[in-house]
Amino acid sequence: MPIIAAIIVVIALWLVLSYNTLVRSRNRVKESWSDIDVQLKRRYDLIPNLVETVKGYAAHEKQVFENVTVARAAAMSATTVGEKMKAENALSSTLKSLFAVAEAYPTLRASENFMKLQEELSDTENKIQAARRFYNSNVLVYNTKIQTIPTNIIASMMGFQKEEFFEIGEKEREVVKVDFSQK
Repeated sequence: MPIIAAIIVVIALWLVLSYNTLVRSRNRVKESWSDIDVQLKRRYDLIPNLVETVKGYAAHEKQVFENVTVARAAAMSATTVGEKMKAENALSSTLKSLFAVAEAYPTLRASENFMKLQEELSDTENKIQAARRFYNSNVLVYNTKIQTIPTNIIASMMGFQKEEFFEIGEKEREVVKVDFSQK
């Protein structure tokens, strides 16, 4: 009888520890997603200022400004990781077109306000990339735990779901050269 009780206690402890490990991993994924969200919010706040600055120099580029505004709104309203990923890739693409417009205006490139905004956006993009790597690392750990034996048993019983990686789109993989130096 004591052996059976010991086995039951060990199994119960294993169940509790496995469940708690899965909860911690899921919470790390959520926390790292919130880090991405903070940086994306910062990016969204910078974009209108950048658009207004470029508008002052290139008012006839209306379509580019509209595209950036629409892409920003879509990214801000995306709710799932998949939707956010798609919207962010579209926003990055439209920002590239905005910077391409800026390249054609030497006085804009020389503007202190534009240079400051461009530096802030560049810094934010770097922070987004770091947050993506951190998020994807946590997703990898979490997904591995819910897919490997024996924790997959607890995960399936308790409804733990696989998380999506935050990946960049094919357009984002292309190397784009933008030169803001004065010539």
